[in-house]
Amino acid sequence: MVALKPQYITDNMGKKVSVVLSIDDFKGIMEELEELEDIKLYYAAKKSKDSSVPIEEAFKMIEEKRAAK
Repeated sequence: MVALKPQYITDNMGKKVSVVLSIDDFKGIMEELEELEDIKLYYAAKKSKDSSVPIEEAFKMIEEKRAAK
């Protein structure tokens, strides 16, 4: 998990309206979000009744389409 050190921008009433993060914190959050998205896609694919293709075959199909262009 990313340990954040956010800074807040407030309005005239002291209400927090924005957050400032370091680049490292931002990159860490983005990496976590990408990993979570991958996990969600994995579980969605697992629940799906669609047929699957082994990854090697999928890569071969993609390469064949590229070569045909």
